[in-house]
Amino acid sequence: MRIGAFVFQTEHCVDTAIVAKRLEEVGFDSFWVPEHPLIPVNSVTPFPGAADGIIPDHYLHLLDPFVALARASAVTERIELGTGICLVPERNPLLLAKEVATLDFVSGGRFVFGIGAGWLKEETELLGGDFEHRWTQTRDAIMAMKKLWTEDEAEYRGEYYDFPAVWSYPKPARKPHPPVYLGGGAKNVLKRVVDYGDGWMPIRTPWVGPGDVEGERRYINELKAGRATLDELAESAGRDPATIEILAFGLAGQFRDRESIDNLVEAGVDRATVWLMKAEQGEEAVLAEIEELAERVL
Repeated sequence: MRIGAFVFQTEHCVDTAIVAKRLEEVGFDSFWVPEHPLIPVNSVTPFPGAADGIIPDHYLHLLDPFVALARASAVTERIELGTGICLVPERNPLLLAKEVATLDFVSGGRFVFGIGAGWLKEETELLGGDFEHRWTQTRDAIMAMKKLWTEDEAEYRGEYYDFPAVWSYPKPARKPHPPVYLGGGAKNVLKRVVDYGDGWMPIRTPWVGPGDVEGERRYINELKAGRATLDELAESAGRDPATIEILAFGLAGQFRDRESIDNLVEAGVDRATVWLMKAEQGEEAVLAEIEELAERVL
């Protein structure tokens, strides 16, 4: 099992360079940061991660993930660097393809492209996304980017994106391109993974708190069912199921010990990330958390 770490990286957090460097030193596999470019002040869409629907304050303060990960790449050599997640419908794919390729190039092929379509309607629409059809738009963007990453003269004709032959360099260091992991638990997410992805990253779904043995059991069963469905869909599509990974993302609560990690392995999970919760409490606090988690899960 490959185990990484995830952090809500705001301007109040410890420098990503410090965090990523220490994660690599103690043996973590990857470092992940999320994205919300902005939060409209008068949003009415409820936050799906809380019963009261209120958007947490740290969502308002997130750093740009590509800048944050580029900083981390400069002080590390081995650890993978991932977006968890990048909101694809909110970005121009020609520019996004350039950012992805550049980060992968300068890091020596260490970028992992975790993607999603978003849940905040007002944010999506403000940034040019078609919220009601955001996954269709996401697929169109990814297919366009794959052209840009792999062809010297890339041309694309799609439903949302249409451009003539262009040169787009650098190409990613990893061939044919960085792996694309689809986040979330939307109804058709597994079909989408088989169609154009390399992995599925269910993000904190469901939430399982400390000591919640029943919740852990439900989560494990969902992951097992997801693995079985992915294998079946892949075989039906003529694809090797082994080419598709499951990443249990942003683990907290019950899943912060070796036994729970072993249960994930038995469920067919290939990799996981634990959630660093003390990054806003100062360098000493987050480095101690990293040390503690390394002893418990690695």
